[in-house]
Amino acid sequence: MTDFPNGPDAQFRQFLAEGRFMLQLCGACGRHVFAPRVLCKHCGSDRLDWVAASGRATVHAATVVRQKPEKGGDYLYALMDLAEGVRMISTVVGTPPDAVRIGDRLRAEIDDTPRVVFRKEGAA
Repeated sequence: MTDFPNGPDAQFRQFLAEGRFMLQLCGACGRHVFAPRVLCKHCGSDRLDWVAASGRATVHAATVVRQKPEKGGDYLYALMDLAEGVRMISTVVGTPPDAVRIGDRLRAEIDDTPRVVFRKEGAA
């Protein structure tokens, strides 16, 4: 995939660098869109605006990635249903990988990379 310096991917990364988790919202059909793109995947419109994501998500599916401790140890890679109706893949941080279940509620945060990661609600 080609990365355009002012395209939607670059805009998304810039928002993350500013500490903001943003999604696109179609002005034609009113549905949220993720991953960033130039046309709405639902209706084909180019009327996509950026809006703040709620940060709320639910685990749809997950897998534990096993690594040696010296490589950072095991972590959870999950497919999340965002409250806005889109799905996103990311890691779940702040809780042991085996403590997260399908249906658990999560909250998004932006790490130092910057990238969107999720934390189980109620976890420190």
